[in-house]
Amino acid sequence: MVQTEFEFTLPKGYLDGDGNLHRKGVMRLATAMDEIVPLKDPRVKMNPAYATVIILARVITKLGAVDPIGPSIVERLFAKDLDYLQKFYREINELEEPLDEG
Repeated sequence: MVQTEFEFTLPKGYLDGDGNLHRKGVMRLATAMDEIVPLKDPRVKMNPAYATVIILARVITKLGAVDPIGPSIVERLFAKDLDYLQKFYREINELEEPLDEG
């Protein structure tokens, strides 16, 4: 059976409006639609780098007690966490070598 969901722990964590830190989450494998849908978004047309925010918002299925997870949550992640999630995305979708957890 193919594993489709992968747990992760953010290096810094998402700090919500109440001051709670959320570090543990789950990301699912991406589908073709996850990569196609952002291309139609006007924010991506203005700034192609924004596609990453939309894709991550689509594939992160859990982040601590945060619900729902959308682009506005991903936008507020620390830069180190965004970089981590981009690498994790590429790793689980077999687009690059595995992350060194050390």
